[in-house]
Formats: sequence, C-alpha cells, structure tokens
Amino acid sequence: MPLEQSIGYTFNNKHLLTRALTRKAYANEQRQQNKTCEDQEVLRTLGDAVLKTVLVDLLIGAGCGTREEITTRKMNLESVEKLGGMARQLGIGAHIILGAGEKKQKADEQQYVLSETLEAILGAVYLDGGFEAARGVITGLFRAHIQ
Repeated sequence: MPLEQSIGYTFNNKHLLTRALTRKAYANEQRQQNKTCEDQEVLRTLGDAVLKTVLVDLLIGAGCGTREEITTRKMNLESVEKLGGMARQLGIGAHIILGAGEKKQKADEQQYVLSETLEAILGAVYLDGGFEAARGVITGLFRAHIQ
C-alpha cells in the first residue's frame, strides 16, 4: 500500500490502519446503518502518548539538557502545524475516510484532521508492531527535525 511505503511501516493487521484512517463522523454514519465501524479516536490518544514518549527520548539523545528545553522543542515538534505538514507530505489526506459533511468541508485538507490522523496511525503502528516499530516510524519522520 502506498501509504505504508510513505510512513515506512507495513501493517500485519490492515484493519488497524483502516481504523486509524476512519474519522468519527464516517463511523457514526455507518453505525446509523447498523454497520460495525471503529473510528480513530482511541488510536489518536495512544499515538499522541507514544509520540510524546519517543520525542522526549530523541530530544534527550540529541543533547537537550533541561526540562524547559525538552518541553519547548517537543511542543514545537508535536504542534498541529508540524504534524499536519508531515501528514500532508506523506499523502495521508488522500486516504482519510471522511463522513459526508467532512467531505463537503474538505476536512482531509485541514491541518488538525491531518495531524489527528497521523497520531492515530502512530497509535496503530504501536498496536501492530510494538514500541520499537512505533519508535522507528517516529524517528524516521522526525530525524531531520531533531538535531
């Protein structure tokens, strides 16, 4: 799958990737039709936590020596603008599964939607391949931004 190539990870459980790409609005529409559909919300929460952990570790490894420096740099790295920009470069928007209203609003182009989806994908990587897999993807994504 092209998205897997762009993030540098191949999922064993493709359902996790689909779930990470599925917005709550779409899942709710499916549930209204009595279909089972899981959305990305839980994976976003998990991905956010894993991202924070790995970024702090990478920043310490890059020589950040104070809590203030780590916190400031981490906040910049995990900002909606930074994550949304990364998601855009990875082509994630084209894969997001949107509800009807979100499609009309072109939500797949909005920074916060792209940012949230990238976090959900990181959570899915963690569940699929464990911490080291997630660390590898995050390190690859942020290598150029942490010096």
